[in-house]
Order: sequence, then C-alpha cells, then structure tokens
Amino acid sequence: MKRIAAALAFALVNLLHPRMLWLMAWPLLTALGLWGAVVLVFWAQAVLWLADVLRQWIQTATVYLAWDATATALFVAKLLIVLALVPLIQLTALLILGVLGLPAMVEYVAARRFPRLARRRGGSFAGSIWNSVVAVVGMALLGAVTLPLWIFPPLWPAIPVAIMGWANQRILRYDALAEHAGAEEMRDLFAAHGGALYALGVALALIAYVPLIGFFAPVLFGLAFIHFLLGALEALRAAPIEGKASRL
Repeated sequence: MKRIAAALAFALVNLLHPRMLWLMAWPLLTALGLWGAVVLVFWAQAVLWLADVLRQWIQTATVYLAWDATATALFVAKLLIVLALVPLIQLTALLILGVLGLPAMVEYVAARRFPRLARRRGGSFAGSIWNSVVAVVGMALLGAVTLPLWIFPPLWPAIPVAIMGWANQRILRYDALAEHAGAEEMRDLFAAHGGALYALGVALALIAYVPLIGFFAPVLFGLAFIHFLLGALEALRAAPIEGKASRL
C-alpha cells in the first residue's frame, strides 16, 4: 500500500506540468467526440430497443400486476445507456492514451525520477496495439460471460467495475514498462505485483464516475502506473541475485 500511495502522490505532483494537462485533455476530447457522434446517430434506436427488452422483462417478472411498464422501461433504458457511456468514454480515452500518450509520460517521469534506469526495450508499438486488443477482447468476453449475473442488484455495480479494473491495468502496465524493462522482467513484475496493479485499475474504474475528477483519472493513474512499475523495476535490478547473496 505504501508503494501505491507514493506512486499516486508522485502522479498528483506531475499533473501540474503543462504537458500532462494537455495529455489529460486531448484523449478525453477525442473519446467524447467519437461517442458523442455514436449517440447522436443511434440514441433513439438504442433507447427504443433496450426499453422494449426491459418492458417485456419487467412485465414478465410482474405478471400478476396489470400495469403498463413502458414509461418505466424508457427511463431505465436511458439511465443504463448513460451509465454505460461513462466507462466506454473512459476506456476509449485510456486506449488512446496508452498507445499514443503514455510513451511521452514515461519519458517525462524517467527523466526526472529514474534517469539512471537502463532501457532494455522489452515492448514495442506493435506489442502495445496487441496488448490493447487483448484487453478489449478480454473485457468483452468477461462481460458476455457474466451478463446473466448483472440482473442481481448487489452484483450489477460490482461486476462492471471488476471487469474495467482488469482492462485498465492490462492496458496501462504494458506501456509503463515497454521502454525500460526486458520481456522477462515485464513478466516477473506483472506476476509479482498483480494484486497492486489490479487495485489501481479498480480505483481508476471507480473514479471515472466521479464528476470532473473522472476526467483527470486516466492520466493520473497512467502516471501512477509508471511511477509504481519503474520503481519496482529499479528495486528488482538492485536486489542481490539469490545464489550470489547466499554465498556472502
């Protein structure tokens, strides 16, 4: 927890730099523009389709009550679509940031806090694209598998956050280490710090719903992933080799 708190503290300080402020703005504005266009084109059709599905489900569930569920279904359909747009916009901004913005953030953090950390370039631009594809496909599969559980109120808020937490850490962890870590080092660090990385991913998924603050979340947590993982890489390389240490 201390390392996570320290990484977030460093990230908050870095947010004040004009370059980071720009990185907060353009991926989010791009994501808003893309999904705004989708909403303008498909809003009415999506609301009517989802409302019809919900109306049938509600009336089947309340078969003993003679009432028209159309108005309720329309309201719930609009609410669900709006709620779904929040993680979709955040994920799109995160994908753009991960592929195009995170390398600049890594350069910024490394130059100021880890200038002596050797670069072994275990990742690549193609690897970043593939990692993002895996994250999106994995998120879609997890969503499809767990979809029947979403109708239960205690599980509905928790499942999407859990899935988004996994996708968030999957996207950010690769690009945070791609320039500095070797391929084996990346695997070792992901395995050793999987719980902490997932916790950061879940925190990002939750903060995305906080008004205004959620706009800053992708860059804030991108910086936190960089600080956390470059710090962990530095510690890994500084640690004595096990066999050599035992002979001392």
